[in-house]
Amino acid sequence: MEEKKGFNNNNKPNQKPGMPGSKPPTGGKNKYWIYIVLLGIFLVFTFVDFGGGSENKIGQSKFEKEMLLQHDVEKLVIVNKEYAEVYIKQDKLADEKYSDAAKGGPFGFGGSAGPHYTFEIGNLENFENKLEELQKDFPPEEKISPDYKTEHSYLPDIISWVLPLALIFGLWYFIFKRMSGGSGGGNKIFNIGKSKAQVFDKEKRVKVNFTDVAGLEEAKVEVMEIVDFLKNSSKYTQLGGKIPKGALLVGPPGTGKTLLAKAVAGEADVPFFSLSGSDFVEMFVCVGASRVRDLFKQAKQKAPCIIFIDEIDAIGRARGRNPNFGSNDERENTLNQLLTEMDGFDTNSGVIILAATNRADILDKALMRAGRFDRQIHLELPDIVEREAIFKVHTKPLKMDKDLELSFLSKQTPGFSGADIANVCNEAALIAARKNKKKIEKQDFLDAVDRIIGGLERKSKIISKEEKKTIAFHEAGNATVSWLLEHANPLLKVTIIPRGRALGAAWYLPEERSITTKEQLLDEMCSALGGRASEEIVFGKVSTGALNDLEKVTKQAIAMVSYLGMSEEVGTLSYYDSSGQGDYGFTKPYSEKTSELIDSEIKAIVENQYLRAKKVLKDNMDCLSKLAETLLEKEVIFSDDLEKIFGERPWKKEEEKPEPANEVIIEEDKPDSEK
Repeated sequence: MEEKKGFNNNNKPNQKPGMPGSKPPTGGKNKYWIYIVLLGIFLVFTFVDFGGGSENKIGQSKFEKEMLLQHDVEKLVIVNKEYAEVYIKQDKLADEKYSDAAKGGPFGFGGSAGPHYTFEIGNLENFENKLEELQKDFPPEEKISPDYKTEHSYLPDIISWVLPLALIFGLWYFIFKRMSGGSGGGNKIFNIGKSKAQVFDKEKRVKVNFTDVAGLEEAKVEVMEIVDFLKNSSKYTQLGGKIPKGALLVGPPGTGKTLLAKAVAGEADVPFFSLSGSDFVEMFVCVGASRVRDLFKQAKQKAPCIIFIDEIDAIGRARGRNPNFGSNDERENTLNQLLTEMDGFDTNSGVIILAATNRADILDKALMRAGRFDRQIHLELPDIVEREAIFKVHTKPLKMDKDLELSFLSKQTPGFSGADIANVCNEAALIAARKNKKKIEKQDFLDAVDRIIGGLERKSKIISKEEKKTIAFHEAGNATVSWLLEHANPLLKVTIIPRGRALGAAWYLPEERSITTKEQLLDEMCSALGGRASEEIVFGKVSTGALNDLEKVTKQAIAMVSYLGMSEEVGTLSYYDSSGQGDYGFTKPYSEKTSELIDSEIKAIVENQYLRAKKVLKDNMDCLSKLAETLLEKEVIFSDDLEKIFGERPWKKEEEKPEPANEVIIEEDKPDSEK
């Protein structure tokens, strides 16, 4: 059987093992010496005379006075009616004045044969008349009659044709090379339609494996089964089963889709093709479809193998939903070719497609059907147990305090993705190094969470006393209402120190739940409106600091009425479009009358919760004022301070910890200049 050649990431034949420095004979800069030699040969043939005589150039007056009138000229030849060639008599060449002509040409060839001198004649008719006049007194046998000849120099003509074409071709080659740079054809001019996939095989392996992936246990089981299909295919085919043709990784950004694909590349003993959906997109027509064909052609040659397409939504968007309304869209041509290659008339046995996206709702239905992507593997944000496992992976290279518990860190980071946790670990190390510490402590991690969520502290920002008092009562209002409502998220920390773009912020510990009730939503809305209500009650006027709160509350009210069916007036209806096809529609899915009803219901929900927040604050004005004064004094307060003022929450849950921690920012105050 003929051995198959491997390809590296540029689709060039792989070098032999143990020869990392080997290069192709004509690769790199070695080919440029050929151009230098050709240029040298061209210059030699252009400017060097190999034996045609010296042909020393002289002036016409010198010819007339020193040669013609002295009867030294043997022959005169007019060439192309432009210049004259002078032949000196052989017996006269011995004279001193003709020593330059007797020496011959640059290489000593044909010096005595002539022509010996040349000069420009100007107008031919005038030259002939002057020549005749100068020789009117000469004896007839000594008169010189010029001969005429026409010479053709083909080299300038060739250069005039070839040089512009060479320049155009060179410019064209340069442009195409730049546009196809890094493509799978080795940067050749006609390889722009080649696949850009990077190939990982036995000679070029990925060092990431499944032990480096934490918090995705269910997803790892699904993916590991695909790897096992390729390693032990007979185990499944002997029972009549077929290897799945494709698996789609779906999940929010940062949940580890690409990392899981890297682990597959590291664990699989088969070739792994890796590329992005944008690698198929190019400014040239039909390049995307050509690259798809070339990709699957290479994959068939290396089967069994895996093809991983990251961000497949770049080419997999549903057809007919292009906002440009183009009838012949290049992206759709690429998608059509991909659909054909994945499951068309010609089957691709042994080629498994692995893809990742966070926009599965906009993918084409034909791409999502069984036979193309047989499995959809959903990757969600990690829970508290998975976050602890992710912390274990990312804290391995860190020098940490022995007393620091990873379970504590996992509790302080609800809603964080794997990428966010990796960022927290890195920021904690940088903060500890900035403070010249030898080990990373708990406070460094807490500061890192604050830094990532809220931004850098800006203690030097100038804020007037009135503004600071307004911010303090605003944050105190939010904290008071959230502390006194049953379903509001428990507060952990409040600060009026500017951080990032926020003038003040509150940290809460949101409950990790799968579903949310109407009562929980209303309590969260009421606590978010506590800041605006506090400003109106205390100062009798409102400020722009509640922008973030109002935006959040309005979106929640819209979702309750339009999507979740939590309005008695509108009823149990949902106008949510999970397919996303309504994004490019020109009409709403309800009438104008229903639209007015929805608007009135949204406004009623928000107004009722605002009045409710005002009532809660009026009933606890003493505690509100005491909390605001504490904030003005300390600038940062924790849940212990609230417990001293309000007492312990009667519905406090067992898992709520009293120790200070930093969590998701629920509310921000922003200056007018940043609205």
